[in-house]
Amino acid sequence: MRQAFVIPVYNHGDTLGAVVSALAQYNLPVIVVDDGNDQENKNFIQAVASANENVTVIVNKRNRGKGYSVCRAVKEAHKMGITHLFQIDADGQHDTQSTCKEFLEESKAHPEALVCGCPEFDSSIPSARVAAKKISNGYTQFVSVSDKKILDSMCGYRIYPVEPFYKICKRAWIDSHMGFDAEILVRLIWADVPVIFKTVKVTYPVGGKSNFRVIRDNLHISFMFTRLTIGMLLRYPWLKARQIKRKKQNEKN
Repeated sequence: MRQAFVIPVYNHGDTLGAVVSALAQYNLPVIVVDDGNDQENKNFIQAVASANENVTVIVNKRNRGKGYSVCRAVKEAHKMGITHLFQIDADGQHDTQSTCKEFLEESKAHPEALVCGCPEFDSSIPSARVAAKKISNGYTQFVSVSDKKILDSMCGYRIYPVEPFYKICKRAWIDSHMGFDAEILVRLIWADVPVIFKTVKVTYPVGGKSNFRVIRDNLHISFMFTRLTIGMLLRYPWLKARQIKRKKQNEKN
């Protein structure tokens, strides 16, 4: 097993240094994706890369979105022989100090699984974000036809097994923006990748910058779930048969 981190960066260059510093103790490769940043943020990214020999920077010529950036990093990780890629947001909202080691160890114990963050929020979370998560979780549960309850479909704190993700990248069109986290979760479940949910504390700092664009991203998410609903209907007989088979096996055990 060879683990690494991926950090997509857009407009959060000023917080990248603290995130990378918190990961330095693990001495693992860090793939930073510069998602078409302005010069100020590029300077922050370059400074972090110059100060950390484990950091590799991939540059998108223009802003392509989180999903596009992570998919590009997965393809690069595949070339590098990396087997598991730990996705962490650049804004510093996730509590890497208390959970990172635990997530890495969980992935080592279950290398076949997607280890997915389940946020534990404090009072700083916007109420609109709570409502959006509930809706997304419900739709994700529906289209994935999963035996397991989807505790969170939008968290950007995850460890992906690279090989099944890479295969999906080669054959499927994946949402490039805010619908990405839910879509890749569904597609990995369809591919029979087990999912392990683990709690991670999340804080929304005062004055923090959000890349969410209400009209654009809601359209992306709506279109994404429409496509996944069609995909689910086409796969439903097979997915349901697999679900029934597992239920019978569990009853025997």
